[in-house]
Amino acid sequence: MRAVGSHEFIDLPLSADRDVFELRRQGQLLCRALGLEGHELVRVVTVLSEVGRDLLGSPALRVGLRTAPQPDGVHVLASFSWGGDRRPGAETLQAAQRLLDHSRYSASDEGHTLTVGQRLPSTNTPPEQRVERARAALRGSGDLSMGEELRSQNRQLLRALEESRAQQEELRRLNKELEETNQGVVALYSELSAELEETNTGVVALYAELEDKTRQLRLASEAKTRFWANVSHELRAPVNSVISLARLLMAPGADPLSEEQRQQLSLIAGSGSTLLALVEELLDVAKAESGRLEPVPADTDLRTLLHQLRGTLGGMAHEGVRLHIPDVSDAPRLVTDEVMLTRVLRNVLSNGLKFTTTGEVRLTVETETRGGQTWFAFTTTDTGVGIPLDQQERVFEEFYQVLGVHQRGRPGTGLGLPYARRLTTILGGTLTLTSAPGQGTTVRVDVPAHLDAPAGEVRGADGDAPRAVEATARLGSLVVVDDDPTFLDLLRPTLERIADDVTEVPVSARAFDVIRGRRPDAVLIDLVMPAPDGYTLLGVLARDPLTARIPVVVLTSTDPSEVDRTRLTHARSVLNKTHLTRERILLALGLDPVPAVPPVAGDAPAESGKTTE
Repeated sequence: MRAVGSHEFIDLPLSADRDVFELRRQGQLLCRALGLEGHELVRVVTVLSEVGRDLLGSPALRVGLRTAPQPDGVHVLASFSWGGDRRPGAETLQAAQRLLDHSRYSASDEGHTLTVGQRLPSTNTPPEQRVERARAALRGSGDLSMGEELRSQNRQLLRALEESRAQQEELRRLNKELEETNQGVVALYSELSAELEETNTGVVALYAELEDKTRQLRLASEAKTRFWANVSHELRAPVNSVISLARLLMAPGADPLSEEQRQQLSLIAGSGSTLLALVEELLDVAKAESGRLEPVPADTDLRTLLHQLRGTLGGMAHEGVRLHIPDVSDAPRLVTDEVMLTRVLRNVLSNGLKFTTTGEVRLTVETETRGGQTWFAFTTTDTGVGIPLDQQERVFEEFYQVLGVHQRGRPGTGLGLPYARRLTTILGGTLTLTSAPGQGTTVRVDVPAHLDAPAGEVRGADGDAPRAVEATARLGSLVVVDDDPTFLDLLRPTLERIADDVTEVPVSARAFDVIRGRRPDAVLIDLVMPAPDGYTLLGVLARDPLTARIPVVVLTSTDPSEVDRTRLTHARSVLNKTHLTRERILLALGLDPVPAVPPVAGDAPAESGKTTE
């Protein structure tokens, strides 16, 4: 498409009505020759007539018709100019702005100018041909009487009226179709509303059912948590007893054993330790799910931790498999939950040993700085069977085990890696795994070098706040309240090394009277007992002036994270029954655990009294 460009066509003075008629006639001829037809043509000539009549009588009134390019295309423009003070009427300006594409009025000391115009339609006719056609139309227009002009206007009005009637008929037809469509829409809306209401009813019922199922699942989860909390004491106590009895029988001062007996007791102790570790892992997984497993940070001796892992896992290595755990001597300070970190590394390393038949399982320890904080990176690599790519995320699902060669002769619960990842997250770190079938597996554990303790908690001996140590190493009298006779049998030799007189109270209902009557130097109380339990007994002792100042240490098989410490303000410390030693009990009581002075040869050993109340 090609533009017409800028061309001047008409320049007329306007001084009488006939001049306005001539403007209308020539404007109509010019616009038609330039391609304007129909309503657009009528709008242009109507505005030319209205402006001409409105300004008629103004000094030096003239009008020029031309074409000129504009931003939206070529326009046919009519520019009216005049002198004096007269301004175009507001209705005239509004009509020009409403009917045409272009309308601009300006006034200055030199005069007034009003330019109106319409955009020309696009056409394939060459611009020069259109201009020539317009000039020819103007040259051949001749003179036209006012009557003929009126008849021409009437014909145009009649055509416009017929077009308007046709448009009205089309509008009526469209309105009828729209009305029919609206009726269909209303019917469809009613149908959809009914279906939606029915669907909403079903959704409400489904939501109620889901809510009920959610409630049932929550209750089941709570019941499971209560089950683990209630059974933990019953599970741990006999397992601890088995382990302790086996160790007592194998102790250097015990009766001599044959090699076979020692081997059997070693197997009993090892199996008991494995069972205890499994029970603790199951309990920790349940507590982690419920958000009740919290870390207790403390200074951690990394070298000792790795040494213990080396000794614990050394026996798991198959023939032809080397286990390499480094001896770290110059590592930065590590403040974390030592128990949790040990369990994480033990699970990762034992997993590598389980699935490696030849080659090695290697642990490396590195430190790096991120954002001004020191991090430890524990990386375990093995030369085992490897894990397929599509299974590498599923191995972190609880109880899931990779099918195929991973299960042959390798029993397990499927808790190792999920448990290790949960503990790593609790320690503020991350656990990532990369592997390929036949090329081994790499597991990286990143933990911060300093883990902040939960608000209000400071770890001391066995998880309790540290206290000042007094300068003594032996008590005159001690009362222990516990309903487990097996545990008392195991603990008795240790207590006889702590106090001259030990009173055992297996029935907690009699404990307060015994303690008030004897006024011992210290009291050990089991937390979980038939009523009154350890919490209640502590409260009674704290309220009585005669017993309130007696040091009390709580003994329990319950996990420290499950102990309600808000009810233990009268206790000096809380000790787990596992691996109780003379030193740990003395430290918990605030005493200096110096070794007892051995008796001189020939002297009779000091007698220790034991009473059962």
